[in-house]
Amino acid sequence: MIEVFPNLHVGSEQDEQRIRGAPGWFVIHACKEPFHRQALGYSGRAASKDHPEYLIARRPGRLILNLVDVDNVNYIGAEIVDAALAAINENIGSENILIHCNQGASRSPSIALLYLAKHTDTFSGLTLDAALAAFRALYPHYNPARGMADYVRINWERYAQ
Repeated sequence: MIEVFPNLHVGSEQDEQRIRGAPGWFVIHACKEPFHRQALGYSGRAASKDHPEYLIARRPGRLILNLVDVDNVNYIGAEIVDAALAAINENIGSENILIHCNQGASRSPSIALLYLAKHTDTFSGLTLDAALAAFRALYPHYNPARGMADYVRINWERYAQ
């Protein structure tokens, strides 16, 4: 787990296990398995698309995303990313935030990068390439899958200040 901004930590499933139940933490689970599946209690391939929490499940102290690390950017919804950014912004002033995915290399750091672009001046005036280099200096484990890398690239101007 690495703090990339005051109170904003990025990590893996193991980091989440280390802080689980600790006071003062808001956790964003940026991975379908096992967290979204457990929250909704489904078996089989996926939750029903009719379920009201199909994309995003909210629980006290947690936001649980139905987000898979895929190569196709079309499977990464802006609604999911935007909900994560809003949850970070709503809670960062009062709690530590851990955003994690399974390995801590793709989904969670991509969301953290976009949060920093949208809600801070960390990357103000930087091109995407310069922002990526600056973010990798903060979080060296950043290694996004193609879908997350494409999502960041395609949507950079929408999030960057």
